[in-house]
Amino acid sequence: MGHSFSSLDELGTGYGFRKVRRGLGVTAFGVNATVFPPGFEGFLHYHDEQDEPYFVHAGTARVEVGDDVRELGPGGLVHVESKTPRKVSNASATDDLVLLVVGGKGGYVERDGHLVDPGDAERRAALGS
Repeated sequence: MGHSFSSLDELGTGYGFRKVRRGLGVTAFGVNATVFPPGFEGFLHYHDEQDEPYFVHAGTARVEVGDDVRELGPGGLVHVESKTPRKVSNASATDDLVLLVVGGKGGYVERDGHLVDPGDAERRAALGS
């Protein structure tokens, strides 16, 4: 299959991990969503090989990496290299935190995108690179 659709609600309920990779059939990299309850204190962790970018979908994340502590709201992003210990917690006492977390190893593939309709090139260029 060349594509798949789902939603966080279709992938599970309650707090914890939503297995996006399994739910969508992704094989090229790891990807999960996590839903943390208000005030949830995360776990300091690292990985042997997988870097992780985190995207805050909803709520407010408190991200601790060494002495650097930041709060990130919706749309917030952070990338942490594999062996760097990190802790992600829910900074809100009232709202859930919803994160999308991608894990991967192997590096950048270079730009390999192509427009199906060459007539879209001007609009694409206006969007920026």
